[in-house]
Amino acid sequence: MSEIKFEKAIQRLEKIVDDLEKGELDIDKSLEIFEEGIKMSRVCSKKLSEAEAKIEKLTQNEKGELITELFPLEDENDK
Repeated sequence: MSEIKFEKAIQRLEKIVDDLEKGELDIDKSLEIFEEGIKMSRVCSKKLSEAEAKIEKLTQNEKGELITELFPLEDENDK
């Protein structure tokens, strides 16, 4: 799958959920779009994780200047 933007992935995921909730699809089509929904969910999760890693907080140093500092990432072992 080529690189898909978060917004497109979330829109597609919302459409898939809507289609599945209607209950009008046959079992084969339901399974097919469910699989696609899982993929879109993973894309969204990955994009959110990447964004979280890039978030910076503004702090002031001793001189009163604004500097950027990366938020620490949680270690997977700490969960």
